[in-house]
Amino acid sequence: MADSNNLSTVSDEDASKYGFTREEMYSSNLAGTVNPYGRHVFLRHKSYTDWASRVEEDSLPKLLSSALKSRKNDMPVKTLLTVIEGKQSDGDVLIFPEMIKYKGLTESDVDGFVEDVLVNGKPWASGVQETFTGSYVFVCAHANRDKRCGVCGPVLIEKLNEEIELGGLQDQVFVNACSHIGGHKYAGNLIIYSPDSEGNIMGHWYGYVTPDDIPAMLDQHIAKGEIIEHLWRGQMGASTEEGDKTEEQKLPNGEEVKKSEKHEESTAQNTKDNVGGCCQGANGFTCCMTASSEVNESKTSEETREVPGKTRMCKLTSWVESWEQRDILTAAAVVGAVATVAVAYSYYRRSG
Repeated sequence: MADSNNLSTVSDEDASKYGFTREEMYSSNLAGTVNPYGRHVFLRHKSYTDWASRVEEDSLPKLLSSALKSRKNDMPVKTLLTVIEGKQSDGDVLIFPEMIKYKGLTESDVDGFVEDVLVNGKPWASGVQETFTGSYVFVCAHANRDKRCGVCGPVLIEKLNEEIELGGLQDQVFVNACSHIGGHKYAGNLIIYSPDSEGNIMGHWYGYVTPDDIPAMLDQHIAKGEIIEHLWRGQMGASTEEGDKTEEQKLPNGEEVKKSEKHEESTAQNTKDNVGGCCQGANGFTCCMTASSEVNESKTSEETREVPGKTRMCKLTSWVESWEQRDILTAAAVVGAVATVAVAYSYYRRSG
């Protein structure tokens, strides 16, 4: 679990500028700020207080991210990679929604691990697969990446651990600090992986979370499976195809909410990779989400192709309407002329 001893080092000025009372809090629509993905891999690596701004450039994370990128087309689902605090368990890998764990991944193991587990869906030939249960909360506390996460994250971790202890949930709910998961401006950011009412593991993303929201996270979301709507960013499992069909994302309770117009820090390169995202670093590493602007690009392309056709149809319709109008007027003029000739001829016969 994360160590929150560094909380006392946060100045009042930093707390005001980067903490829960900063001006940008609640200024953005959160729903729809999570892009589609189907699997989340967490790699334990060092203490979160020791992470560099680009923790993905450390040796083991860099090798794993490179392997994921090179095999992205071979993997059955879009896969995210996020670094979490390791300390005494560096190299351990947690995989959701499968809820499986492998211990002690090393640099020389990476290619075999990716081939066996992530590409072929088999147990790792060089390791022992373990299963785990419970609910897992990952809180972004990556201070060297963004101060907002550095100020908010440790406070949330401390509050979570306090509430978990008070509720006697130490063997049911587990909290970890994680690297940047996308959306600095939404800090505090966290992800909860827990079973839903049917026992399926779901990953829900929350933003603008404050310490006051933590009891609801435990009592409402984890205990009852109820979504905290005003803080909800999205969830694991939305398909790209669904994204093509609608601009709206449904909350798990069925209510529709408008999708945010843009996802912070997404790039064109990120959209092309199964492993990519707003915090992509060297070799395509992502410590947040797969990007989905390929959907937007596709939609834009379709709109671009459709517009000229619509324009031509409008012009044709306008021309037909104009032609019909002229035809009617001409016919009316002819009828009028014939009537005039008939009347004149009638008077001529009478005068004769």
